[in-house]
Amino acid sequence: MGSVLSFFLGGDAAAASEGSSEGSLVTSFHSAARWQLHLNSMKESSQLLVIDFSASWCGPCKFIEPAIHAMAEKFTDVYFAKIDVDELSEVSQQFEVQAMPTFVLLKKGKEVDRVVGAKKDELEKKVEKFRHSA
Repeated sequence: MGSVLSFFLGGDAAAASEGSSEGSLVTSFHSAARWQLHLNSMKESSQLLVIDFSASWCGPCKFIEPAIHAMAEKFTDVYFAKIDVDELSEVSQQFEVQAMPTFVLLKKGKEVDRVVGAKKDELEKKVEKFRHSA
């Protein structure tokens, strides 16, 4: 019931988790409106936001998914979001995503870097680099 109320009231980030696995620290967005609310709320925050643009049919996306969940557990001060490019194509177009997976790193609503492809080590280094930067 609380998540239903928070949905209508704008809610917090956890309430935006419309389809994430129980206990997962990666929030999946299934609504462009909910995503926009979350993105707007992150514009004032210095917390790093890592957006995982993927697709259900994408082999490399499935391959790197466990590593993303492991990073979310390791870097608890970083917010991880997942967007299916087929489900929210307008969001992936907004971020000019052309290949999957693409990871876009944002600080205060602005892109600071991105990683294209299932490059776990490169992504982890960039998360480490930007998580405490201003």
